[in-house]
Amino acid sequence: MKTIVIKDAAGTFAENKDVARKLRLEVIMPALARAEEVVVDFGGVTGATQSFVHALISDTIRKYGDEALEKVSFKDCSPVVQEIVITVTEYMQES
Repeated sequence: MKTIVIKDAAGTFAENKDVARKLRLEVIMPALARAEEVVVDFGGVTGATQSFVHALISDTIRKYGDEALEKVSFKDCSPVVQEIVITVTEYMQES
């Protein structure tokens, strides 16, 4: 299992799409290619932009579909972050 601590990578407010893209390309996608589970830990993060979460997981869902949703979990999300994650994942499932 691979754990990504968002606060360490993006600070207490996750908004940098380049950071999200780097995490997706260098951590999430390779882990899923190896059939590993990934925990995205939002502990200590007070908020995130929808564009950050989209850059973090949208291509992952596009490529791996339901498997991505089974293998990637989100931990310690504030209510604001949780709503954004839900919005992005629902949107990607519909498209």
